[in-house]
Amino acid sequence: MVFPGLKNRTENSWERSLVDMEKKYTVKNEFAFLRNRKAEQKKSSIKMEGKICVVTGGTSGVGLESLKKFAQGGATLVLVARNLQKAEIVRKELYSEYGIDTDIFICDFSNLDSVRNAAQQLKEKYKVIDVLVNSAGLHSTTKKITSEGFELVFCVNHLASFLFTYLLIEPLKNSRQGRIIQVNSEGHRFGGLNINDLNWKKRPYIGLRGYGASKTAQIMTVIKLAELLEDSNVTINAMHPGGVRTGIGSNNGLLYRTWLKMVVWHFLKEPAVSGESVYYLASSPELIGTSGKYFNLTIEEKAAPHVFNEKKSHQIWDLSFKLTGLEKPF
Repeated sequence: MVFPGLKNRTENSWERSLVDMEKKYTVKNEFAFLRNRKAEQKKSSIKMEGKICVVTGGTSGVGLESLKKFAQGGATLVLVARNLQKAEIVRKELYSEYGIDTDIFICDFSNLDSVRNAAQQLKEKYKVIDVLVNSAGLHSTTKKITSEGFELVFCVNHLASFLFTYLLIEPLKNSRQGRIIQVNSEGHRFGGLNINDLNWKKRPYIGLRGYGASKTAQIMTVIKLAELLEDSNVTINAMHPGGVRTGIGSNNGLLYRTWLKMVVWHFLKEPAVSGESVYYLASSPELIGTSGKYFNLTIEEKAAPHVFNEKKSHQIWDLSFKLTGLEKPF
């Protein structure tokens, strides 16, 4: 599928772009995230009446806080969630608190057919989408394989969000200035992306490395999608939502969940800070035309060096199309 207005970039131009970014990376950048997590964050007071905002994974954590901020801004809310019961609870909460109704689409990001169906339903109902926030995410301490044969975390965190985003580019292009925000993580610094072993058949599965692999792949494709969309009115950026309390990891065993809530959560902030940051990235006039960047909350930051690996970036780009069944734009 090729969309009119996408820049006809050559492979060589992308290579030069990656090399330039890698050259600019210094040791100072590697530890910038430690400073940025304590930095004063930017906020936006821009109203969003008439804007259609689609949020995945919005029944808890970052996604829910993003919906709340969009509701405060007067936006039209679209919640994409796996669990209808939880989604209905969120809908009632948002209407009760902000007087904003929420449209619900059911989608399981561990199943790419479900993603395709949800994207098609969205496109049929909404000819324009102004903001897409992909906040659905997963961390697993054990290796699990989906019914379609993908490692679960890689599927949910990367393949599904890539597919969903690509299928919705048309309505995003119909917006005056469509914005895509991929909720990523500083966890991409754990690495773990092995093109020849995406399903961890040759290596022992380590949860943090599996998570890092999915988030690394996501940033790599954000950079490439930004290149493709350069001549359009759509921008795409990745962001770390901060060290906040979310439901990610709640799918793991009792020991992990206990450690998470009894120990880790004491060092984390309330997720409202993430919602504020998503709202800034989605609405601030300062970011018109800003694309292909990685933000630590609202502070632009360099991703880890391995994100700019030229060969691996090409490979994950090609594989993302192949594994999701999409046709490459060139």
